[in-house]
Formats: sequence, structure tokens, C-alpha cells
Amino acid sequence: MPFILEQSHSEIYASAGGLAVVGPIINRHSGLKKRLKSVPLRHGIAHIDLVRTYLGLLCQGKNDFEAVEGIRDDVFFQHALGIARLPSSARLRQRFDEQAAALTEAADDCLVPLLSNLQASISALPSGHVALHADVFCLDNGKTRKEGVSRTYHGYDGYAPIGAYLGEEGWCVGLELRPGEQHSQKDFAFFLDRVLPRAKALAGDRRLLVTLDGAHDAAANREQLHGENVDYLIKWNPRSEDPQTWLERAEQAGVLVAERTDKRVATFDETIQWTFEGKTHQARRVVRLTERTTDRHGQPLLFPALELEGWWTNLEAASADADALIRLYQRRGTSEQYHSEFKTDLDLERLPSGKFDTNALVLALAALAYNILRYIGQDTLVGPDAPIRKAVHRRRLRTVLQEMIYKAARLIRHGRRYVLRFGRGDPGYTALARCYARVSG
Repeated sequence: MPFILEQSHSEIYASAGGLAVVGPIINRHSGLKKRLKSVPLRHGIAHIDLVRTYLGLLCQGKNDFEAVEGIRDDVFFQHALGIARLPSSARLRQRFDEQAAALTEAADDCLVPLLSNLQASISALPSGHVALHADVFCLDNGKTRKEGVSRTYHGYDGYAPIGAYLGEEGWCVGLELRPGEQHSQKDFAFFLDRVLPRAKALAGDRRLLVTLDGAHDAAANREQLHGENVDYLIKWNPRSEDPQTWLERAEQAGVLVAERTDKRVATFDETIQWTFEGKTHQARRVVRLTERTTDRHGQPLLFPALELEGWWTNLEAASADADALIRLYQRRGTSEQYHSEFKTDLDLERLPSGKFDTNALVLALAALAYNILRYIGQDTLVGPDAPIRKAVHRRRLRTVLQEMIYKAARLIRHGRRYVLRFGRGDPGYTALARCYARVSG
């Protein structure tokens, strides 16, 4: 039998009932309203209402300004986020263009208060350190004339933003938009100056372990991190090093170990002195040389393939031997997923504005939305009352959107109060209700 489709003339339904939790997090825990009071406004819709509106869209995986037109008559959206006046798409875009720099600074300043007020759980590594990963990733904005779009190291036109993520959960403590052609190391010191105090404040009395990839293998970074009194683990960039020379050295030292018939590995653990701006320092460097005589398909090679990689660190061998150090760095690979969540789950691969400063504001607000969704996921999808799924330590933002944000509900006004009624068979209702009570209480 076919369905009979009808549209209600009086009842109000919400397709994203999970926004009921997003609203209290923004209004009670982020500090945005207080911070935005310092941004000048002569007339019109309050800054906080525009920011609430856009954060509500981002928390549904929408970033284009025109998406506002679809919720201008949505009573639930307005009430859930505490919006006094909903803007049009033109007004939202215009205000973001006019006040981009001030609003970006305000949003960026609220990253730490948000996580601190929510008492977000920040898990440590097996070594006891709290990991801080910082890395550049690329956003493909090819075939556009947006300001700042240029050739990235991935070989396409776009942007190359840099992000910093704290703990095993991957909380974002900094996200900065950069032109696509900007080298990863350029202005990296200023980025560290911003994110290190934030990471220290959130980590408390636990020691930070800053992990960086080979693009940040620079004496300036090691010197800066040494002065910040944090531990670091930086991928060594071999640059012009000859792997054959290292092979000869390994054979002379007798440190080549056969792991398989077609694979030999040599590990070097040494102390290196280096000089920067007249100051001499020393650091530990672990180098691993891998020799393979077959390819990945088992086909014998005419000449052995040599792979040379290494890591700089100030960790002592007593606290992390060479193998443990390499395993610590390998955990950094998870941070690539955080980039992916911005690009795909929040649909921010292609930024919505033609102006660089406005797109920088979009990313600053996206960092807040990312942390909000991450918190909801950690609070509702990991505990014992979570919807039945395979047990994991952290959920992707896409899962949070699917399981907690996109919840059908009916909005009822009764006795001068609003009631949000979810379906009887909703498996995530208990966890969502508990999270709402926590953030709104």
C-alpha cells in the first residue's frame, strides 16, 4: 500500500533534535556572549545571534550562508540556540565580511573556556604525557578565485590551514587559515606561541608531548620547545642524507637485525649537538634504516630498497627506548583523522566565502563546533547508556551527527514551556537527555 503524504498545519517537528544540547553548551559554557560584547556594534542584530546561528548550521554539517534561509521560520532552531533574531543569509555574510578579524579573535579566545567549563576529559598517552599534535592540511578550493587560494603541496589549488589537537580525544586548541602556497614552517613559531599556553592550561600538572612531522624539522622549533619546558617528538627530515652511507655504517656496527628473510632493520640511538643563533644544544635522535629485498607484493627487487627515517626528542632513553619512541610517534597518525572530520564530516573542504578573512572566521567557528560535537560524542556515545555499537575510545563527528544531532522530535508548547518529545524507540534518548541535563543544569 502506498503512503499518503501530508503536511501538518499546526504541529512543529524538528529534524535535528540534538541541537537542544548544542544551545546550552554555546550559551552557558563557551563564554561567547561575554566575549562578543567587546566587538563594536552600532545597530542591527547582535553579534551573538549571528554566531549562534552559524554555529547551529555548522553543528549540522552545513557551512554555506544560504542554508540560513532554510531555518528562518524554524521555531525549534531559534529556541534551541537561544536566538533573539535570526539573520538573513545576506546579513550573515555581510556582518562576517565587516567584522571578520574581531569575530575570529573572539571565537578563537573561547576554545579553552569552552573545554574548561565543560570539564572535558583529556586522556594521556601510555607514557603519562598529554599529546599535542600540530600539523598542516590542505583544503581543495580549485577552480575558484577566492582570496588566498594558491598551489598546495598536495598539487591542487586551495588553502593550507594548520590545526593543533590535544589529548587522545583530539580536542582542537587552535585552527588557523593559511594560503595554499605558504610553507608549513612559515610563522609556525607564532602558532606555537598561541597554542602552547592553551594546551598547558588544559593539561594541568601533566607534562605535554608535542609531536610534529618532518615539515617542522627545524632547529628553531627544537630551541623554542626547549625554552617552553615541554617534551617533544619531531620527525627527522633526512633531506640530503644518503641511505647507502647509513647502511654501510649499520653493517660496520653490526646493528642490522633480520626481521624477515626479505627485511633487515637497523636502529641508531644517539645524542646530537646542534647550534641555533649562537646557542649550543643537544638532543636525542633515533634513526631507523629499513632494507627490503622484495616489494609489497613479494616480487624480488633487483636492488634492495632502503628507507631512512628518524625522530628528534628530548625524552631520555630510560623513559622511552627507541622502539617505544617510534610507537609514540606512530600514534600521531590519528591526527590525520581530525583533519578529515573538518573536511568531510563538517563539509569544510570548500570554504563558503571569496574573502580570506571571512573564511578564517568560518574556520575559527568550525573549531568551536568541532569541540562541541566532540564533547557530545564523548558524553553520549562512549558510556554504558550509549546506543549499541562497537566499543571505542572516540567517535567520529559523522557518527555524532547521525546518532545524536539528526534526531526527529516533536516540539510542543504547554503551560508556557516547550517540550521536546522524542520517539519511543529512540535508542539514544537516555544518553542525550543525560547530556542535556548536565550542560543545562
